[in-house]
Amino acid sequence: MKTVLITGATGYIGRRLCHRLLAGGRYRIRLLVRNPKKVQVAVTGKVEIATGSTFAVDSLQAALNGVDTAFYLIHSMGERDDYRRLDRESAENFRSACITAGVRRIIYLGGLGVRDSASKHLLSRIETGEILSAEPERIETIWLRAGVIIGSGSASFEIVRNLAQKLPMMITPRWVRTKTQPVAIDDVLSYLEQSIELDHRGNLVVDIGGDPLSFQDMIVQAGRAMGLRRFLVPVPFLSPRLSSYWLILFTPIPYRLASALVEGLKSETVLQNDNAARYYPDIRPQSFSKAVTAAIKELEQHQVISRWCDSSGLQACDITEFDDPAGAILRDTRIIPYKNGEQQADVFRSACRLGGEHGWFRYQSLWRLRGLIDKLLGGYGLSRGRRQTGEVRVGDAIDFWKVVDIRDAKRLLLYAQMKLPGQAWLEFDVQPDQLVQTAHFLPRGVLGRLYWYSIVPLHNLVFADLARAVVRASRENPQPG
Repeated sequence: MKTVLITGATGYIGRRLCHRLLAGGRYRIRLLVRNPKKVQVAVTGKVEIATGSTFAVDSLQAALNGVDTAFYLIHSMGERDDYRRLDRESAENFRSACITAGVRRIIYLGGLGVRDSASKHLLSRIETGEILSAEPERIETIWLRAGVIIGSGSASFEIVRNLAQKLPMMITPRWVRTKTQPVAIDDVLSYLEQSIELDHRGNLVVDIGGDPLSFQDMIVQAGRAMGLRRFLVPVPFLSPRLSSYWLILFTPIPYRLASALVEGLKSETVLQNDNAARYYPDIRPQSFSKAVTAAIKELEQHQVISRWCDSSGLQACDITEFDDPAGAILRDTRIIPYKNGEQQADVFRSACRLGGEHGWFRYQSLWRLRGLIDKLLGGYGLSRGRRQTGEVRVGDAIDFWKVVDIRDAKRLLLYAQMKLPGQAWLEFDVQPDQLVQTAHFLPRGVLGRLYWYSIVPLHNLVFADLARAVVRASRENPQPG
């Protein structure tokens, strides 16, 4: 049985590809991850887990030992100023390590676009593909190129869905008429899976996508799929910066990601070759409407395997350094004894339901205000929501928090990804007879301390009520069975 390595295994595509390959049962699956805690419990006993990264050459070499095919699903959305240099270095390391380990084939998922008109982000994706395929005489590379990916939890789908749901009429920039070729996530996974055994020697670039559509077409068709009529009026005076702020106010997407997506939409991203039809004749790309309907069904049935923010989040993407608030020097602790027969497991489950559509109990308006401020400062805000209502796993996003530690029925630790002059955590220590809720804060300089003490009055309202409400809700929604 061949061994297949998946990098980016805790990201949006990687998680779903892992499930797809496991369901097929044809390969031994190995995941390269920086933090094993982020691997889903459902797959941990079915895959090999290698801890490391493409910047740690020794761990990368060990992970590639005995591998036949390696998926490269790593890319940046410009979260750091030097992201292009890091992307190039990562790709160089990976190609060299694959050659040394005797890997037969690299499969890379990049983005549609041409050099002359590509945004900086898309240009980095193109450079990554060129680096991975730079030595065809030593290793094969299949370079799949996709535009807008439509699936539950994808950034593109969440933008389209939120705009179509919230705005019956939109004044939009001219770039909404730019053509792209969206592709369903299930089709992307089919192309990736079939690339393992594709009968082809040497390198191959394969552009994938459905029928050409504009962003305007996608919003109108998504609205129609949800039973809504939507009207867009393009105008010439909305700059990319204004467009990005427009997106962050009505969608879960933070400013940096919105800015990268808007920049990419200024140029057409359409197929440059017909290799998908030539080499993958049995894959017939779904229509955009069918892809939207399937994504909505997954949302309604709470079957979202992955989301765009699973591996995003600046530094907190690499959770291992953010799962211990011991260094915090300022704390707000609330202790709520159980007085009405509450059960430890039910209280833990209640804490795990916070955020998203369920909200933050009594002072929801204050939470929303804080989320709006965070959005305007370029953060995630509350609109990011959560993957599922009741289930959480390490790496999940819950509004502007990231789950960095879970100990079943005992502890839930959230790391703040909001814009702050310091670092913050929210910890739920669920004990047999009481809930200990602690807000930890590590201030950055004088400004950090001033920030903390200025919001103490709000803490006295919000955090005290939150702890009591978590315990109270455990009685209203007890654990089944």
